[in-house]
Amino acid sequence: MSHREDRTILLVPHTGRADNVESMRRAADLLQAAGIRVRVSANRDAGVDFGELEVWGHTADAAEGCEMVLVLGGDGTFLRAADLAHAVDIPVLGINLGHVGFLAEWDAESLEQAIARVIEKSYRVEDRMTLAVRVFDREGVQVGDSWALNEASVENINHSGVLDAVLEVDGRPVSAFGCDGVLISTPTGSTAYAFSAGGPVLWPELDAILVVPNNAHALFTKPLVVSPQSQVAVESESSTSPALVTMDGFRRIDMPAGARVEVSKGSRPVRWVRLDEQPFTDRLVRKLRLPVEGWRGPRG
Repeated sequence: MSHREDRTILLVPHTGRADNVESMRRAADLLQAAGIRVRVSANRDAGVDFGELEVWGHTADAAEGCEMVLVLGGDGTFLRAADLAHAVDIPVLGINLGHVGFLAEWDAESLEQAIARVIEKSYRVEDRMTLAVRVFDREGVQVGDSWALNEASVENINHSGVLDAVLEVDGRPVSAFGCDGVLISTPTGSTAYAFSAGGPVLWPELDAILVVPNNAHALFTKPLVVSPQSQVAVESESSTSPALVTMDGFRRIDMPAGARVEVSKGSRPVRWVRLDEQPFTDRLVRKLRLPVEGWRGPRG
């Protein structure tokens, strides 16, 4: 007698729109019909009828014992879901119900096909680099640590002035400047906040750390691309205003005046589910609606 496989999937939906909730229910029905247990990580107070589904909050153990985290939403929902997957080192798959959806693997119209691939385990997993972030006060006492899939953003919170910062790479100073902030990004995050701030697009197969000063007032404020083995640090002047370090747009650490932020490659990647072989170039063109008319392609 064969042993039935015990499988559990964690669904992380964006519950702000009725069609997203309907997609959540459809995904849950398909998974349960295949004998897979379903959990949902969502806000119980969101006014959504979850029926008989097992609902968890956004807690470190929400994905414990699950095979995969399945995201139904846009990039913000994906980043919050990746937090849960990263905590227990399991893969994450995004189905885009948002707008641009750079982080999602497939779009909403392919939901049923994507669920079928999950049921059949017909997918592959690739590692995406992360960042480890530590914050120290002016006495050198660590006041917080976190991680990021997209970026760590050192942000000035006093909008009437600038953040006076010194940028360091591998223990050596690079440049001092007044700025709105400094973005330290992975290749995955290069198409997000760092891109908006004037940074280059890095292909996700690359392991590197991208540094983008944000509205910096200095002669040398170009983006830098450094080795994944490098450590990047941002120090604020003791006389400057307090700042904030934000990871992936929602994990935050206060940065008092005179503090130091150290960023290096994370020891644990995000395990990223791939359903197709579409190259990143095609995704970039499609998501940003880039003009490619006139392209003839390689000869021969």
